[in-house]
Amino acid sequence: MRILLITQFYPPIMGGIERHVKDLGAELAKRGHHVAVATLWHEGLAEFEMDGDVRVYRIRGTLQRFPGLFTVKRRHSPPFPDPEAVAALRRLIIVEKPEVVHAHDWLIHSFLPLKPWSKAKLVMSLHDCEMACAQGRLMYLDTELCAGPEFAKCIRCARHHYGGLKGPITLAGNWTFSHFERAWVDLFLPVSNAVAEVNQLTDTHIPYQVIPNFVSDHVADDDGELDERVAALPAGGFILQVGDLTLDKGIGVLLEAYRGLESAPPLVLIGWSLPDSIGELPMNVTLIKGLPHPAVMQAWKKSLFGTIPSLCMDASPTVTLEAMASAKPVIGSRIGGIRDQIVDGETGFLIPPGDADALRDAMSRLITDSGLRSRMGAAAKERAISFQASHVINRIEKAYEQLLHRND
Repeated sequence: MRILLITQFYPPIMGGIERHVKDLGAELAKRGHHVAVATLWHEGLAEFEMDGDVRVYRIRGTLQRFPGLFTVKRRHSPPFPDPEAVAALRRLIIVEKPEVVHAHDWLIHSFLPLKPWSKAKLVMSLHDCEMACAQGRLMYLDTELCAGPEFAKCIRCARHHYGGLKGPITLAGNWTFSHFERAWVDLFLPVSNAVAEVNQLTDTHIPYQVIPNFVSDHVADDDGELDERVAALPAGGFILQVGDLTLDKGIGVLLEAYRGLESAPPLVLIGWSLPDSIGELPMNVTLIKGLPHPAVMQAWKKSLFGTIPSLCMDASPTVTLEAMASAKPVIGSRIGGIRDQIVDGETGFLIPPGDADALRDAMSRLITDSGLRSRMGAAAKERAISFQASHVINRIEKAYEQLLHRND
């Protein structure tokens, strides 16, 4: 098959979606498919390069020429067609002649006007709540989980998140072109059942398949020198939280729960800076910033168990899968895609979001019962196999084939 992956960012700009697209492209190319990536150009990066067997095209957009529109270094695609990006994608389609176009974010909006002309099947992975929420996270005013879209509330939230002028424009563009997405996308691939529900795909005739995020089949293989910061961690084990150490990821709830534990093992936080509102960390809590991914996996091997007490709609966090692949039980919030990953009472525990007492009780059980930790860890490792790249990409590849065969 000739496949074009569309994503607004691509390595060396790195994040969860970027890693997903890179790994997906590499595996599809390894299986003999002709794979290209269309992504936005950023200063200092080549307009074309080969990433292994994957052809990477970095295209320019009109809005990216105005850095004042962006508050971060990443210059995002707008939630509506960008004239230059549309023209660049058209030239790219003439060259690559894709049979399948697989989009992953708002850059899809610059492909939508080309969809009928391209004759390609259009697949859209939904990695968050983007069709229902202009900021994708379903967090009202960045502080609390939103109950659902309402015009006045969404206007207020968009202004808070993007600014007074850019917020309403972003909201209007996202609402408008989400309708076009629902009409023109041939198959949606939400990464969890929660993402399908929030984006209003369930109980409709819109075609979709829930296909989760994945991790490498070898993600937990120990084949490198031990990182010195990991080597310095307590040998007797510790509780581990990895990822964004933000309030919506439950860091405040975790610290509150940890403060109430008696004779608790150390708590290790791997991520970046903590919110100012957290204040001083409790005793026996260690923060490690900027740890490379192989070292994170080494830390999982030394840990007792993991926590992911999110308050937000975590779509399909790979950190849960990495812990499970390392044979560690995980305590997670009963929210978003975490519900699809953890089997409550078998591979870890699911707790109500924001419930520090429930989190403390679950941590206490795993701390005091080594046999329970071992059984849950073994079950978690076995469950993680279904989230490995070889299994998940088989499903994506089969979805492509089924779409193409509709023309037969």
